[in-house]
Amino acid sequence: MAVWTLGINHQTAPLDLRGRFAFALDQIQPTLQRYRQSLPRQPEATLLSTCNRTELYGAGDPAAVDPTIEWLAHAGGVSSHVLRDHAYILREDQAARHAFRVASGLDSMVLGEAQILGQMKDAVRAADEAGALGTTLHQLFQRSFAVAKQVRSSTEIGAHSISMTAAAVRLASQLFEDLRDIRVLFVGAGEMIELATTHFAARTPRHMAIANRTIERGEKLATRFGAETMRLADIPGRLHEFDAVVSCTASTLPIIGLGAVERALKKRKHRPIFMVDLAVPRDIEPEVKKLDDVFLYTVDDLAAVVQTGKDSRQAAVAQAEVIIDAGVSSFMHWLDQRDPAKGVVPLIQQLNAQADAWREMEIARARKLLARGEPVDAVLEALSRGLTQKILHGALAELRSGDQETRAATAETVSRLFLRQKS
Repeated sequence: MAVWTLGINHQTAPLDLRGRFAFALDQIQPTLQRYRQSLPRQPEATLLSTCNRTELYGAGDPAAVDPTIEWLAHAGGVSSHVLRDHAYILREDQAARHAFRVASGLDSMVLGEAQILGQMKDAVRAADEAGALGTTLHQLFQRSFAVAKQVRSSTEIGAHSISMTAAAVRLASQLFEDLRDIRVLFVGAGEMIELATTHFAARTPRHMAIANRTIERGEKLATRFGAETMRLADIPGRLHEFDAVVSCTASTLPIIGLGAVERALKKRKHRPIFMVDLAVPRDIEPEVKKLDDVFLYTVDDLAAVVQTGKDSRQAAVAQAEVIIDAGVSSFMHWLDQRDPAKGVVPLIQQLNAQADAWREMEIARARKLLARGEPVDAVLEALSRGLTQKILHGALAELRSGDQETRAATAETVSRLFLRQKS
């Protein structure tokens, strides 16, 4: 049973390539089912897809890695050569270490951010519902969640970290003299937009509006912050009303195009617009960034801002790595025990099979005695005596054979196995 990770992230692949491999949460289950059906021997699999990464975790035949690369490349509409140039393939302990670091926020663009842990749990839940989560990956992720919890409770890895949405507010405050004078449009109603709305609302802007594909969900979020609700179709006609736009949807195509922004700027008499596109794939056409009066930031553009204070957290990172090392060692020990070539699982199975054979033999003998009319107490006595003799025969034979040194070692082992006091 091999364990591996195939992935791309913000360190290895540009934003537009990551956009090709972005999967919404409701797409994960059918995507995993298609992936596993494409292979003759279906591996365990979990798919994690966020703004910063797409990773496929697998467990099973190690020969499945190469066809997995081919399948994922095809799913993203690129050649396998392009994917290999930007992907990382991690195996065994390195795959486990990566999962633990991701869950703990050590591999995030925002060092120590907690959102990734919830996204991993969602991905694992989706894999379970797809029937793709087996014993090995279940262990891997449950241990990664436990390690992440220990990292957050034992270190200050998350202290003073700046989220993407907080960074957006910081950049907006550098452009506008007073955020209380601006009008803000939020596009989407998911977790990232909820965080962004929370951060901007703390600065009490003059007006806020939420545009979402599902009006009911948008209204629910708008009610919390006293914001207006809009339809996505209303954006082109009203874009000029807003000084700042923050967008993060699961749309596969851009929602705000170059033409709409150009018309908005004309109506605004070229007063600047601050725009943040947190979506992968993009919600705002990249050409918008070339306009003179638009300040457009993507998730990758925010990287420098969120790194502020990173150096002060390096001590916490070192502490976290120690916890992760221990977690990796524990998982690999568990994995080795399940390997027939390394572990004790086959021996345990043989012992159980032998014990079952002895039990069935004595039960069959007892039934014959009962059928002949033997007293029940006498039959039970014979059954228990027969089982005891079979269980102890090997140990007693070893104690009587060999030289003195061998018998002494055997005696110590037998004492530990049969005479251990209950704790």
